[in-house]
Amino acid sequence: MAADLSALGVRAGDTILLHSSLRAVGWVCGGPAAVVHAFLDVLGDRGTLAVFAQTSDNRDPSRWSHRPVPEEWWPVIRDHLPGFDPAISDCRAMGLVAETVRTWPGAVRSAHPQTSFVAIGARAADLMAVHDLESELGESSPLAALEAADARTLLLGVGYDRCTALHLAEYRLPWQRRRPNRCVVLGPAGRRWLDYQGMELNADDFPVIGAELERGNGSVVKGAVGGAAARFLRIREAVAYAVTWMSEHRRPPGTG
Repeated sequence: MAADLSALGVRAGDTILLHSSLRAVGWVCGGPAAVVHAFLDVLGDRGTLAVFAQTSDNRDPSRWSHRPVPEEWWPVIRDHLPGFDPAISDCRAMGLVAETVRTWPGAVRSAHPQTSFVAIGARAADLMAVHDLESELGESSPLAALEAADARTLLLGVGYDRCTALHLAEYRLPWQRRRPNRCVVLGPAGRRWLDYQGMELNADDFPVIGAELERGNGSVVKGAVGGAAARFLRIREAVAYAVTWMSEHRRPPGTG
């Protein structure tokens, strides 16, 4: 796996935001821990590996669109849903590799109760330091910090619909629409629901954006790691392209 990553263009000292499907990679001797080891072997002491550690169930059960539950369960869930704890709350919905990074010795997690990131390596603490509640994937989040650090994103066995970096472009559109959101947090007074205004995000057109980015930009490197197709691209370039594309193809709210 380390040889495949090197052939793809991963280098010592790089900062990488990884989205992955272990199933697509195929059988790996050592499982997800071996995958993480392969990245760390290539990145070396100066490199950093980050993953999206979203806790998608930490929201009101009425908004559990990915796995809805009966409405009569909602009051019980609201009373008992555990509060977000960076050290304990899992991110298994993001895949086995992401969950392995979360539990890796020395891993640093950002503080957002719904859209956290986790990183290991030389720049982990700096990249994870700022994550404002109302900037889920925006300018005051690790995603913007990764862009500023000229990080790359690696889509390993997954498509552009999983390319979290493109959400940063949505925050930079001339128009923005907020929506109410709520999550459970832990504080000095114990567990409580916290209401805030999040951004209305939509990844439906990300596959089209990614395909057009590949056709018009030679910086997207394509290859294979294990049995998985891989795409390796600079976050900065992807976000800039997406801002232009969305500004031309998306309509402002209320315009039909």
